[in-house]
Amino acid sequence: MYRTPAPRPTADCTLRVPTRLGSLSIRTAGSPDGPPTVLWPSMFVDSHTWDRLLPLLPADRSYLLVDPPGLGLSDPLRHESDIVGAADAAVDALEHLGLPAGVDWVGNAFGGHVGFELAARPGVLRSLAAISSPAEPVPAALRRQIVTSLPLMRALGPVAPVRESIVHAMLTDASAADPGVRQVVVDSLRRPTRRSAALAVRSFILNRVDVTPRLRDVTIPCLFVASDDRGDWSPEDAEATAALVPSARTVVVRGARTLVPLEQPSEVASLLRQFWAEA
Repeated sequence: MYRTPAPRPTADCTLRVPTRLGSLSIRTAGSPDGPPTVLWPSMFVDSHTWDRLLPLLPADRSYLLVDPPGLGLSDPLRHESDIVGAADAAVDALEHLGLPAGVDWVGNAFGGHVGFELAARPGVLRSLAAISSPAEPVPAALRRQIVTSLPLMRALGPVAPVRESIVHAMLTDASAADPGVRQVVVDSLRRPTRRSAALAVRSFILNRVDVTPRLRDVTIPCLFVASDDRGDWSPEDAEATAALVPSARTVVVRGARTLVPLEQPSEVASLLRQFWAEA
């Protein structure tokens, strides 16, 4: 559908890239001629959660920092979708940018879920780093909590009860007490429309399914990064996921919950540099 490639993106600009889930806002950084590297963030937030990490990454790579469908400054979602739909939209974007195959993918939570799907499709990715990304569906207790809060989110947006619940899910108490870190999350919550944010939650959290059977099809190098403070993807969970992928290994980052690249950027940068060098 979106087969006409645009010119290779230059550094330090913001693009509007058409996909089947609306235009995505994608910021570029690094060297335009370097290996293309996609940074896709978690649910609820946007590409600015990579801002503390980006200066610590190799300057000779070409970085694409994505606002996911319905979030950040990307077009609002108009209908319900799922992780496969988000992965299809990612392929649309890569094809439009003239990058149909062989990108290095770094995904945090939601971004890792999309990465799992893309990694199982031959030829799309060159490597995958999935950070704080459970391969299983949302646990029942968390699902009930989200379903309960969704009408409030859609009606009133990120009001205090919703905002504090999301901040608690995303950040450790220590990170949430850091005004700069907290503000990144709060600002991200304000950018999408209420309807779009609610549709994104339903599409990419509540509609998430178990992808572990798909992981057996993954042959590219994979790095699975777990945190020490996220209950639904513990270090043991990450190890079990990695055991399904012949080319995967697991590491644990301390002092982080879901937004590991925002909370511990130096540690994540060091892990990515080593992973890319070895891959």
